[in-house]
Amino acid sequence: MNEIIPTLQTVTLSLDSGIARITLNRPDKLNALNDEMWRELREAFTWADRTSAARVVILSGNGRAFSTGIDLAMLAGLRERIRHADLARSQELLRALILDLQDCVSSIERCRKPVIAAIHGPCIGGAVDIISACDMRYASANAIFSVREIDIGMAADVGTLQRLPRIIPDGIARELAYTGRNVLAEEAKEFGLVNRVFDTPDQLLEGVAEVAAAVAAKSPLAIRGVKEMLNYGRDHTIEDGLRYVATWNASALLSEDLQESAAAMMQKRAPSYRD
Repeated sequence: MNEIIPTLQTVTLSLDSGIARITLNRPDKLNALNDEMWRELREAFTWADRTSAARVVILSGNGRAFSTGIDLAMLAGLRERIRHADLARSQELLRALILDLQDCVSSIERCRKPVIAAIHGPCIGGAVDIISACDMRYASANAIFSVREIDIGMAADVGTLQRLPRIIPDGIARELAYTGRNVLAEEAKEFGLVNRVFDTPDQLLEGVAEVAAAVAAKSPLAIRGVKEMLNYGRDHTIEDGLRYVATWNASALLSEDLQESAAAMMQKRAPSYRD
């Protein structure tokens, strides 16, 4: 597939050795999510999904924060953006806007490649929606998490309330959503929001790169199958999941990757898979 890397304004992209890096890049605004960044986030993950050479994705933020959530200027302009003489049509416009923002976040989950979030500094509001859609989350010791929407008088509506209770205990998810309190990295690790905490942001990026390299070395076809099964099983019964994986592997087990894995084991060498 096409490996041309698009040039974006609020997000940077790179690809090396099977690892795609998507970096939120409004450091002067602490990576606050404005209109353009929401759209470019979706464009970036659509690119990663369609690019065969991208086997795994690292999502991070440039500067002092992962992201402080939705740009307040975007919220301030909301009423004007959906203004209409008819209230019902105004509400229809607002619903369409919310659904579009949801889709921007869901593009992370739709990406067939595993997505690893590397989180340092503030990870607030809409940023929690974003990391909740990732496969794995790692943090530096200075990371701060907060479901902050309650403090501006609204329920989080871009995925946190749907995905977070599937990652951490339900009672803790409710506490965070009801109170908007700050959660430091070590506590986030204790209840399972992040896999591991690193002392510094530099060590975080180094550690996440090691995880990403391990994923990139595996069969890309098998990795895509694992993500598909895990996402499917989250919302279906065990029986449904078993039937689906049987259907999936009825074709996937005939791949050259399986033969290459067996040959590499017998020859005591690292396997080499095509993208």
